[in-house]
Amino acid sequence: MTKPRELPASRRPRSTQWAAWAFLTPVTLYLALFYAYPLYRNLDLSLRHYTVRSFVRGDAPFTGLDNYRTVLDDPTFAPALVHTALFTGVCLVFQYAIGLALAVFFNQHFRLSATLRALFLVPWLLPLIVSASTWSWMLNSDSGIVNAALKAVGLGSVNWLTSPSWSLVSVIIANIWIGVPFNLVVLHSGLQSIPASLYEAASLDGANAWQRFWSVTFPLLRPVSAITLLLGLVYTLKVFDIIWIMTKGGPADSSTTFATWSYQLGFGNLLPAFGPGAAVGNLLVAAALVFGFVYLRVQRKQATA
Repeated sequence: MTKPRELPASRRPRSTQWAAWAFLTPVTLYLALFYAYPLYRNLDLSLRHYTVRSFVRGDAPFTGLDNYRTVLDDPTFAPALVHTALFTGVCLVFQYAIGLALAVFFNQHFRLSATLRALFLVPWLLPLIVSASTWSWMLNSDSGIVNAALKAVGLGSVNWLTSPSWSLVSVIIANIWIGVPFNLVVLHSGLQSIPASLYEAASLDGANAWQRFWSVTFPLLRPVSAITLLLGLVYTLKVFDIIWIMTKGGPADSSTTFATWSYQLGFGNLLPAFGPGAAVGNLLVAAALVFGFVYLRVQRKQATA
């Protein structure tokens, strides 16, 4: 039985075309108002010399790429770049690895698996200010439960939030704890789509659990893993709440990332530097876009392979 040919857009009924535009209009307006316009305003901010007065009056002079040169020449740029890369990379690796391990574990469908999986979602459901405040209390040098546990086993206390050597580690630990549930949910849903017959065939061929994971689970989970890592990357690049509440980027900028630095430049001083702050924010946007295009290119190659 042959399929009926689809009419070209020019020959479709006018009512159908109007219906299509009616569905597209809300999405288009939403993208324009909440994505395109803020990005345009942020780009404009980064290309002009804005002060509080000129920001109100709207007469900031155009300075081209001067704000970007100011950011690149700033002594904070190199440490913030390293901290952003470390924070993003370490969080992604551990969030994905722990999330995948938990997803495989809960995929066994044992008793109470659904209940335990729901409990693991608690860090993801809590407001970030609550999670960050809780971790600040737990890692407090004097009264924190973590140092109390270390002393109980005969180890010395650690200045988690006030030591330049440990502040970045502290915010990484907190962000990993918050991000694991997202990886668990997405990867567990990906595992549900893998046919059980493939595992049965691998078992008949003599493959043990580890071999089944590397030969069946991991390859078939690759598309889901790719989108999980991309979304995690975009989210982690712009993490601000956790770092600001726990350490405010300190001490001595030891946990400053591009996200916190952008806020400090634009809003953290008596004389805000709106232009350089917007420039740092645009660097984050550019990094996210680059990784997004890399992901699309990889997906296109896999689709045509």
